[in-house]
Amino acid sequence: MKVYGYCRVSTAEQANSGLSLDTQQQQITGYAMMKGWSVAEFFVEAGVSGSVPLADRPEGQRSLATLQPGDVIITAKLDRAFRSAADALGTLEQLKDDKVGLHMIDLGGDVTGNGISKLVFTILSAVAENERDRIRERVRDAKRHRVTQRLYNGGKRPFGFDVVDGRLVPNANEQAALKVGLGMQARPIRGRLTRSGRCAWRHTGEKRIILCLGGCGIRLQTDRAT
Repeated sequence: MKVYGYCRVSTAEQANSGLSLDTQQQQITGYAMMKGWSVAEFFVEAGVSGSVPLADRPEGQRSLATLQPGDVIITAKLDRAFRSAADALGTLEQLKDDKVGLHMIDLGGDVTGNGISKLVFTILSAVAENERDRIRERVRDAKRHRVTQRLYNGGKRPFGFDVVDGRLVPNANEQAALKVGLGMQARPIRGRLTRSGRCAWRHTGEKRIILCLGGCGIRLQTDRAT
């Protein structure tokens, strides 16, 4: 029999000492020592979202391929391994069929050993999935509110705006180009803006037209007219 540990953090959680990889490894090592076991290897997922099924994560996939009948895998908390009830229950059944023990410290230990443990595991898996969905909805609502306030949500800067002190401020040159192009097809846009002396055009290997606004280095990419 070999004993393995599984740890995971998402990018946002890495700074949280209560969920850090070191903390999880210490908890798993301590639990194994109480059982008289020694952890042979840790499968560590750094910066992987819990929404990704265990079998689709790099270390999750490797762990499932490594485990042999009679082995045990330990994780500190249910949500380190699963955030989907369907994924949790499917993996649990697979491990039971393979005669592999799954121990979750926050659930008191072995969740493959008896019916009560499986019942608790099932309920808490559904709760974890529901909480993830609620967090996702709160994030989506917060982003929608920031959009109404013209606050920058991160990522690529939207064409037509500059980011100033965390707010979206209209860019005069880009806004002018958008007004000219609104409702027009590529060729009319090309002719009108080229005559205005405010842009230059070239074709790319992808058969698209690139509009380069003079003086600001911004490119507006549109499908090539046929």
